[in-house]
This record gives sequence, C-alpha cells and structure tokens, in this order.
Amino acid sequence: MAFQTLCKQRYLGEGESTPFLVDGHEVLVLWPDGGRPRAFQGVCPHEQQSLVNNSEFNGRVLVCTAHGWVFDGRSGAGLRPAGCQLDEYPLRQVDGLFEIDLAGPA
Repeated sequence: MAFQTLCKQRYLGEGESTPFLVDGHEVLVLWPDGGRPRAFQGVCPHEQQSLVNNSEFNGRVLVCTAHGWVFDGRSGAGLRPAGCQLDEYPLRQVDGLFEIDLAGPA
C-alpha cells in the first residue's frame, strides 16, 4: 500500500463531509455520527456526477443532489437505489494526520 498524507486530523469533524483532490481524483471523506472517518470516491456512479460539488451529508446519509441518489455514510452502500456502491479508499490516522491509499481497496 502507498499511503500519502491527506490532511491534519483537526480539519475533519464528526458528522461532516470534506472534499479533497488527490492525484487528480475527487475524494470525499465522510465522518458519520458515532462512526469513524471513511474515504470514498468523489463521483456518483450514476452519470459520474461530482459528489464534491453536488452532495449533502447529514451525518448519516450522503445525497447526490444532481439526481437524488442516496448512500449510507458508514459503508458507501446505495440506499436509493439499492445495489449501487461508492468505492472506498483505505484511510488511516497516524501521528495526528489522515493518510489515504488510492491504490488499495478498503
């Protein structure tokens, strides 16, 4: 795995979503209420709309505002419609930093 620094831990908060551009890839880090931070592809699988620019996160679910697709913030699983999935990237905390691995599966 090739982890690289994403940001300082203090820049992410529980119940929030934070967008990043990493090596040309849109990434959305979600920190669900009562959960742990997760890094997902920043593009909706429906018509490849940017979730970085077209989404809302309420601490539990992520909504693609372009066409209304809904994803579970803890797993990336599609809730509406069911059966779709956001790709997840490995994310870890090391010495007060978040690191991400774009090459490896979560």
